[in-house]
Amino acid sequence: MPRLPALVRRYPLVAATVLVGLLGLVLTALGEADAVRWLFSGFGVVAALVASVGMVRQLFRGSFGVDLLAIIAIIATILVGEYVATLLIVLMLSGGAALEDYAAGRAARELDALLKRAPQIAHRLSDSGEATDVPATDVRVGDLLLVRPAEIVPVDGQLRSENAAFDESSLTGESLPVERTAGDAVLSGSINGQAAATIVATATAANSQYQQIIALVEEASTSKAPVVRLADRYAVPFTAGSLALAGLAWALSGDPVRFAEVLVVATPCPLLLAAPVAFMGGMSRAARNGIIVKGAGVLEALSRAKTVVFDKTGTLTYGTPAITEVRPEAGFTADELLTLAASAEQYSSHVLAASVIAAAHERGLTLHTADSANEAATFGVEARFGAGTVRVGKLTFITDGAADATATHLAGGELAMYVAVDGRFAGSIVASDRVRDNASQSVADLARLGVRENLMLTGDARATAQHVAGQVGIVHVRADCLPSDKVEAVRALTRRPVIMVGDGVNDAPVLAVADVGIAMGAKGATAASESADAVILLDDISRVVSAVRIGKDTVRVALQSIWLGIALSVVLMVVAAFGLIPATAGAISQEVVDLVTILNALRAIGGRRDRAAARRAPVDSASAPAESAAAIAR
Repeated sequence: MPRLPALVRRYPLVAATVLVGLLGLVLTALGEADAVRWLFSGFGVVAALVASVGMVRQLFRGSFGVDLLAIIAIIATILVGEYVATLLIVLMLSGGAALEDYAAGRAARELDALLKRAPQIAHRLSDSGEATDVPATDVRVGDLLLVRPAEIVPVDGQLRSENAAFDESSLTGESLPVERTAGDAVLSGSINGQAAATIVATATAANSQYQQIIALVEEASTSKAPVVRLADRYAVPFTAGSLALAGLAWALSGDPVRFAEVLVVATPCPLLLAAPVAFMGGMSRAARNGIIVKGAGVLEALSRAKTVVFDKTGTLTYGTPAITEVRPEAGFTADELLTLAASAEQYSSHVLAASVIAAAHERGLTLHTADSANEAATFGVEARFGAGTVRVGKLTFITDGAADATATHLAGGELAMYVAVDGRFAGSIVASDRVRDNASQSVADLARLGVRENLMLTGDARATAQHVAGQVGIVHVRADCLPSDKVEAVRALTRRPVIMVGDGVNDAPVLAVADVGIAMGAKGATAASESADAVILLDDISRVVSAVRIGKDTVRVALQSIWLGIALSVVLMVVAAFGLIPATAGAISQEVVDLVTILNALRAIGGRRDRAAARRAPVDSASAPAESAAAIAR
């Protein structure tokens, strides 16, 4: 088993306990009872010392756990000669800590994906026009750089080319292609379109937009408060009550063995095991529903969430433009206009060309093959079919040959392509980033689960943001946000815990600073997934509702298991206080309590009912492409 050495190194006390137990079985088989007693008792002393050091460190950090009662129980069982119980307590203590560490262990690689995606190479142009590859960190302000088609812009710059288009969706949230002309600013981390472009560097790599996002993620990740273990909240009253009852039993009976007998059945194994087992089950259930949860604290925070914050592009919307309306002029039908436009767009590298062609295919239209075609980068395409000519593109591109073309009315978030046939304006085709079919239902479901406050944060324009928010039922909107604006907005929220749902590089800092960051990992940037607390593997926003529901169910089961264990332990302690349960029988009884507690906690895994509910869950019927377009507009 290749992972076994790593697990032994990570959890040495668990490994040592199992090894001592196996050695004890061998010695017992050989009839060496005294050796077993000394082995188990000596190991119990060592384990108690190790636990004591950890407990002292915990106290210095201002936290009080259940370890004190376990340490006292270990010592008590040694003193009364119940060495088998000693080993069982050590195993439960170390095993519970290991389970909790495994369940709550958060990946420490939040910046890795950002650093991997950060531009590493820049193409510096000499005075003669020759391109030389240099590390992005060597770029200086004023350098002339070549950005090839579909490449990431290495540093912030100013466009030298006459025009170009860039995909800035992962930085600003703008889902539609962004047109730039000579002199416009270009952001590092954006993706160039299908035509090579030249830029003049206006900042070094360290001072560019992308590196500022990395710094925000690092700051946000380190600013999160540590999660308090669920069991620790019950540690003080349970420990105090157990010690008081044990002391009272000793005082009234005059027998110190009575003190040990009470503490044996008071071993806090239910507290040590119930929550970790339940949270492990909840994480397993989440994974089965396409949600990767990075820690037990995430499920607990989800169960208490009061506010949800959404990014727009790629989260509430599909993140890819789609044809929403065909507006033909007199003399043309919608199907004729779409057929002509799609036939011409077959020869275009424009990101919207694929949307036009897909819309034509959905209507069952047959496309024509052009005799010749020519694309004017970032403006449009002209195709000749027999004696006729079709032009598709920007309004300015169409008016060059069709003076009667006029701009069409557009709502927020819409973009129009214009069509001319043989010098005559034929109509327009409208595209927009459509709202997910189940976005409105998901927002309503979250409100029913107690997450009643909602907010949209987006780098998109306010008109577009308000339009989308109105469709999904979100009241509060902040538009034109930079990554730092999103971070400050989430930090300012008072109804906590706060869930943030996003998918792009620009969302990585705010996902890290939110109480629970959820990344739509199916189509979002890896950086967002790495800085988030939970990742939705399916391109389905309704899984956010599932995550909250699973968090609530998991915490409910964990608390039920804890209280069940406490109740049974209290009953046994009272019986032991009257001397009715010897230490050995008490240890066995306590193991029964532990077993009942663990079995109850395992209910958090879910079952057939949970799988059936997942199958019945509403699915986003319009499946948008899973990957954001890398080919950017003309």
